[in-house]
Amino acid sequence: MNPIPYGRQDITESDIQSVVDVLQSDYLTQGPAVPAFEKCLADYCGAQNGVALNSATSALHVACLALGVGKGDVVWTTPVTFVASANCALYCGADVDFVDIDPCTYNMSVECLANKLKLAEDVGKLPKVVIPVHLCGQPCDMAGIFALGQQYGFKIIEDASHAIGGKYKSEPIGNCRYSDITVFSFHPVKIITTAEGGMAITNDAQLANKMRLLRSHGITSSPEDMCSRPQQEIWNYQQIDLGFNYRMTDIQAALGLSQMARLDNFIAKRHGLVSRYNQLLSDFPITTPWQSQDSHSSYHLYPIRLQFDKIKQTQHEVYKFLREAGILVNLHYIPVYLQPYYEKLGFEKGYCPEAEKYYSETISIPVYFGLTEDMQDRVIESIRRAIA
Repeated sequence: MNPIPYGRQDITESDIQSVVDVLQSDYLTQGPAVPAFEKCLADYCGAQNGVALNSATSALHVACLALGVGKGDVVWTTPVTFVASANCALYCGADVDFVDIDPCTYNMSVECLANKLKLAEDVGKLPKVVIPVHLCGQPCDMAGIFALGQQYGFKIIEDASHAIGGKYKSEPIGNCRYSDITVFSFHPVKIITTAEGGMAITNDAQLANKMRLLRSHGITSSPEDMCSRPQQEIWNYQQIDLGFNYRMTDIQAALGLSQMARLDNFIAKRHGLVSRYNQLLSDFPITTPWQSQDSHSSYHLYPIRLQFDKIKQTQHEVYKFLREAGILVNLHYIPVYLQPYYEKLGFEKGYCPEAEKYYSETISIPVYFGLTEDMQDRVIESIRRAIA
């Protein structure tokens, strides 16, 4: 029997033809497909500007730089996320710190954030930027985080790498109502894909222009942005900042544009799968994902928490059993500060107790557009056997 991955892209003939059309055009990169994709996603989110990049990691990096993050600053994020949510601060020469999670949503706890901000204010070490992460596709309590941002003066980057197509308070995630910048990911296991790629969304034109400059070597060809030079010399471009080669190609953007046409269908299918999981797992000794009334999750991931007071097996034994059965479960995530690199920076076990408890109990099971009911039944039966 073929293994069942925890996530997988869904590519149609229409997607393939969109890529072929670009391959047969004059522009493989820096052509019209990238701005078209940027506008499509910004419009979908109800935001003003989209800046496409070659990864969500790159988007997080330039977002931090556009907000002025640098040496001497500190950026806070959640420990339960992919390492890029924290690494982006270190790329800028800043320090990074972590806020523990809410035990129900697994997102950054607003209560913990408020308490940590009070202590930071007392010692004069408030964060320059806070990066909440919409884990698994469920939005954070952005209104609460935004209110604290107004009180304490920090900027906000929403890491919505999991959350495209989701909603918060009945509005699309990415509209930046409660943040300065929102970042999406288009890695193949995400809800839509460009193979690799990311996008930063913002309502601030200056931030958008800064991120566009940084994604392409810090080079501009706009006369109004160039420094004055002798008229007899040819200056058709100038490097005016230290940027990076973070551009998305038109090939990737064409795939993204094609995928956007099915985004709502992707989300609807995931909701159907999750509803079925919730029903079929209801009498298992596990905790299924809780959802806030304010959220409409994109359900990028479906993490289950094992109830060890009712299960004899360890997390490792269940994980190993499922993978050997061809159910390629995963773990999202090991707390970032427990990674060896971050331990060298001085972080120790016990720093965020809720995050560590979550990590010790959780396994992500398969959920993606192409998952059939028969495959889902196989996942359920394998879980039943794993914890029997």
